[in-house]
Amino acid sequence: MTTIQATGLHKSYGSSVALSGIDLSVPEGRILGLIGPNGAGKTPLLNAILGLTACNGSLTVLGRDPWTQRDQLMADVAFIADVAVLPRWMQVSDAMDFVAGVHPRFNRAKAEAFLARTTIKRSSKVRELSKGMVAQLHLALVLSIDAKLLVLDEPTLGLDILFRKQFYDSLLNDYFDHHRTILITTHQIDEIQYILTDLLFIDRGKLVFGCSTEEFETRYLELTVNPGQISAAQALKPIQARQTFGRTILLYDRVPREQLLPLGDVRTPSIADVFVAFVGNPSQPAPLSPPASTSAPMPSSNPGAAR
Repeated sequence: MTTIQATGLHKSYGSSVALSGIDLSVPEGRILGLIGPNGAGKTPLLNAILGLTACNGSLTVLGRDPWTQRDQLMADVAFIADVAVLPRWMQVSDAMDFVAGVHPRFNRAKAEAFLARTTIKRSSKVRELSKGMVAQLHLALVLSIDAKLLVLDEPTLGLDILFRKQFYDSLLNDYFDHHRTILITTHQIDEIQYILTDLLFIDRGKLVFGCSTEEFETRYLELTVNPGQISAAQALKPIQARQTFGRTILLYDRVPREQLLPLGDVRTPSIADVFVAFVGNPSQPAPLSPPASTSAPMPSSNPGAAR
């Protein structure tokens, strides 16, 4: 089953183009990282998927038109914009009552079980909780919704690294089951690399890159060139070059590791390294890549287990 299918998706606000010809296919059971700089089009795309804004082109989410069938769609969708949005006057028990009242797929017993692992008291007010505890509460509420699509927009913004790690570990271990689909936007790219099955880079309203993380890990290599080997390294046609501490570092797409090893130190780049190559310099065109898509088959194992 395809969770999200978009063809020629376009959105403008006056003379400003927010989305320009977005083509996207996301099968069920994927964890997709949508990554882009500020103003790249992430929020308009999420709003379209959630049925919060109408767009030109074709878009279906879980087989429904999110703009005309939003009520039915949202019964199968959960969304976190920011873990800090819970009303500060609300008690923990009130928060569970509220979610139970608005979402038909909320399982209160499951939420209670998640909270039992924490030190959060049911009588506590949100304003009495630390940011980490609010994140735990929010996660317990969301993980207790039997949603087919979970959309996370910068969900760990403002949290320290410990709670960010706990948040994503819980997401992977307690929620993801290869039938649900998770869409995450974040600026903390490398922190979520280990849970993702797929990557999309968006820039200036266009998808400029897309591949599975399995493909990413075998496709890209970074070379710190030995002195005297610059010409040979350049002959292999890197897609990006940069200087660090007087050394030349080149990024390659689909060049065998064996060809690079005699030329210097070779490593697998981070997502951030490749992201900068594609969207980090707006004065230069992005490197060529296949059309952005997330239709690659998912491995049968837990996507986090091998990372």
